[in-house]
Amino acid sequence: MTCPPLIQASLLPVQHGFFTRQGGVSAAPYETLNGGLGTQDRLEDVQENRRRMAAAMGVELEQLVALRQVHGADVHVLRRAEDVWSHMKGHEALPAGDALVTDSPDIALGVATADCAPVLLASEDGRIVGAAHAGWRGAVGGVLEQTVEQMRLLGARGLRAVVGPCIGPASYEVGEDMRRAVLEQHPEGGRFFALAVRDGHYQFDLPAFCLSLLEKQGVRSEWTGHDTLADGQFFSHRRATLKGDARTGRQVSVIRAGRVG
Repeated sequence: MTCPPLIQASLLPVQHGFFTRQGGVSAAPYETLNGGLGTQDRLEDVQENRRRMAAAMGVELEQLVALRQVHGADVHVLRRAEDVWSHMKGHEALPAGDALVTDSPDIALGVATADCAPVLLASEDGRIVGAAHAGWRGAVGGVLEQTVEQMRLLGARGLRAVVGPCIGPASYEVGEDMRRAVLEQHPEGGRFFALAVRDGHYQFDLPAFCLSLLEKQGVRSEWTGHDTLADGQFFSHRRATLKGDARTGRQVSVIRAGRVG
C-alpha cells in the first residue's frame, strides 16, 4: 500500500500528518484521498482512503477515530483503545463533536476539513495529544480552549499546537453578520478583519485568529501556511461552491500519542 503524501511540522513531537487530497481512490469530484465520511462519495472508497491514512500512522482503520463534526465545541476524551467506537457504519452512526483528546498510543485522532482549520496539539512529552476541527463558529465557541483544558486535565504540560491547511486571509471573504458574531464574543478580534474589495465585506484571517486563541491559553503554536482555496492540492468547499458544484471531499489531519525519547 502506497503511503499518501502528508505535511508534518517540527513543532509537534509525536507522529502526525496533515494529509492532502492526493494518494487515494475516490473518483471526481472527490478525487482522490477523500476522508469525509459525511460526503456523498462511495463509503467503500472513503474507508479505503482512511485505511491508507491509518497505515501511515501505524494503526488499523478501526483505530483511526472519527467524529460527526457539527461546528461546535464538544470534546471527546478517549483513555483506552477499547473506548474507540467503530465508524464502519458511516457518518450518521458517529458521535457529534469537534475535538478529540487521548493519552492512548493505540489511538490515532483524526479531523476532516475542507477550509476549516484542523488543529493538532501535543504535550511536550508527547504523552497526550488532541485534534480539533476549528471553523469560525467552533473557534468563536471555544473548541480550542476546551481542547486545551481537557488535555491539561489529563496532565499535559508544555502544550504546542499546529494549525493545518485552511482557508487563508486572502481567500476568506465574509459579510458583516459574520464579523459581528465574532466581535460579540471577542471584542478585540477586529484586527483579524481587513476591508474586502466588495462593500460591506471583509477578509478574515482564520489561522491568525486560531493562533491568538491558543496563545492566550499559553500554547506555543504555528500555522503551516497552506491556503486550501488557493492551493489545489487540498479540498476546498468554497472553491467548489464558486465553481458551481458544492460537492467536494475532505482532507484528514491525524495525530497519535507517543512518549518522546
